[in-house]
Amino acid sequence: MKKAIAKQTLLMSLLLLLLAGCSPFSATLQPAELTNVPQKYSIAGTASASSDRWWQSFSSADLDRLVTEALNDNLSLRQAWARLEQAQVLTRQSESSRQPDLTLSAGWSNSRTENNGSFSSDEDYSLGLNSSFEIDLWGRVAADINSQQKQQQATQEDLQAAAISLAAEVTDQWLSLISKVEQQSLLSEQLRTAEDYLTLIDLRFRKSQATALDLLQQQESIAALKTQMPGLQADEQKLRHALAVLLGNNSQQPLLLTRFELPQLQPLPALGLPAELLRQRPDIRAAGLRLQMADWDLTVAKADRLPALKLTASATTSGDFSDLFDNWLLNLAQNLTAPLLDGGKRTAEVERQQAIIKEQMAAYQETVLIAIREVEDALISEQKLQQQQTAMQHQLKFAEQALSTAKNRYLKGLSDYLPVLTELQNVEQLQQELLNQQLELLTNRVDLHRALGGDWTEQLPVQQLEVQL
Repeated sequence: MKKAIAKQTLLMSLLLLLLAGCSPFSATLQPAELTNVPQKYSIAGTASASSDRWWQSFSSADLDRLVTEALNDNLSLRQAWARLEQAQVLTRQSESSRQPDLTLSAGWSNSRTENNGSFSSDEDYSLGLNSSFEIDLWGRVAADINSQQKQQQATQEDLQAAAISLAAEVTDQWLSLISKVEQQSLLSEQLRTAEDYLTLIDLRFRKSQATALDLLQQQESIAALKTQMPGLQADEQKLRHALAVLLGNNSQQPLLLTRFELPQLQPLPALGLPAELLRQRPDIRAAGLRLQMADWDLTVAKADRLPALKLTASATTSGDFSDLFDNWLLNLAQNLTAPLLDGGKRTAEVERQQAIIKEQMAAYQETVLIAIREVEDALISEQKLQQQQTAMQHQLKFAEQALSTAKNRYLKGLSDYLPVLTELQNVEQLQQELLNQQLELLTNRVDLHRALGGDWTEQLPVQQLEVQL
């Protein structure tokens, strides 16, 4: 009789397992279908496709080394790796619900009794096994696992987005550092030129061909140039400190750079189509995965309103452990639980998940729009910056001609020194602004590469994090 009951129980369980795959709920959202992107960018790229590691286009061994070190040792990136490890562990924990659990219990007791002055003891041993398993009738368990898998994938995309930002930040800091060094060299050259003018004025003053005011004005101009040097030197050191931290080093560790010359701006890279950003930008991919995760969470909430079926099995024996597994199937049971009254809690959870989907949908669409805007901003900025640079170069040319004319008129006694001083200061200012303009063009190109994303992050060096606890 007991064997017949066990057989019926086993057959019923197998039937329920077959029915478990017929879930009335499923996640159907496809993020890529929710976007409306333009057919092309307003400005087309002029270069052929190049290496995906875009910083190599600056042709600097120093920069290549800095970016490589940062990708290996940056502490913010290590945090992102640790978050990915956490997500992977949570996924494994979630997937464990596909399998039955099994727990073992063991017990021992010892009792002593007295009878007419004599004592006797009795020992008792017990061993038990307990197992439970939820049959996924409505796909709740599978949906929960899919949700966690999407979360893990989104966390991995966050890591890749952090790597893209890190490479861009290292490049920006390196360019700024090189620019500060070049500005100091330019300032030193301007000081030498200004001191040459001071020598000329002093000589003319001794011959009564210049006034004391001419001498004082030039000395004032030199003093003004000298006040700029400490600020540039301080900025250089701060940038060195910032780069050291990005590399995971303390601020006193030297960078050992070999060249201090800003690279030439290369032609625009191949841009592709705006729709390709959906694949190239890890932040867009992460937003899409979180939208899909919310869709699976909605499936979980819907299935949670329906009855849940759990299989349980237990066996306990005392003394003779050989009977433990003989009684296993006889204690197999099904437990069906269904929510009757919960004050609307489960229905409210479904509505909450629907609202989360709306939020994630808007977040995904906004991320796509921001990505396209960032590319367009970088393109129009480069176009206008180049036009501004060309105009400034022409202005510098005219300023140098005006300085030469003013100097000749001063030497011939046709004018005082003020026009010379004015044009000299104009030339000095324009030279500094052109250097800043070159830096701005290069950093804008970095912004463009950051906005375009890329696939190179898929080959990031895996970091093994060892924690001492």
